[in-house]
Amino acid sequence: MTELYLIRHGIAEERGEKWPDDAKRPLTEDGSSRLRKSARALARIGVTVDVIVTSPLVRTRQTAEIIAGGLDPHPHIVNADSLAPGGSVAAVLADLEKQAKRSRIALVGHEPGIGELAARLIGTRHPIPFKKGAVCRIDVEGIPQAGPGDLRWFLTPKLLRSVGKA
Repeated sequence: MTELYLIRHGIAEERGEKWPDDAKRPLTEDGSSRLRKSARALARIGVTVDVIVTSPLVRTRQTAEIIAGGLDPHPHIVNADSLAPGGSVAAVLADLEKQAKRSRIALVGHEPGIGELAARLIGTRHPIPFKKGAVCRIDVEGIPQAGPGDLRWFLTPKLLRSVGKA
């Protein structure tokens, strides 16, 4: 059994003149603060991961670093171009196979890709909408995946923050 934790990046700076290169848009101060609370919540509910696979964009890398910093032990972070905007589910699954020996893997990405990946993993065609900072756990019978995974839980950012404050 492999535990997959799918995470959408936190709140990032707005697109525009200040950030003409979308790949370099960072998290906002509020986005970082909210993610630190979410990381505390994940640790509080007993989440541990062996590796975090992230889109290489700045905001997702920052999200991965904040989440990793809140977990004990701190997992290793690996970039995967397949998780960048426009990446395919097939490419993400191929990158996941590189981590097949690990039993707890987090993936940090963007919408709509992360929602499409979640849907594929549980065997539905309907993407699951992820708010910025949302996290879900899907258990699969190994990688490559043999059949539909089980959605164990889905936590909205608001719920995560409330657990993180307690």
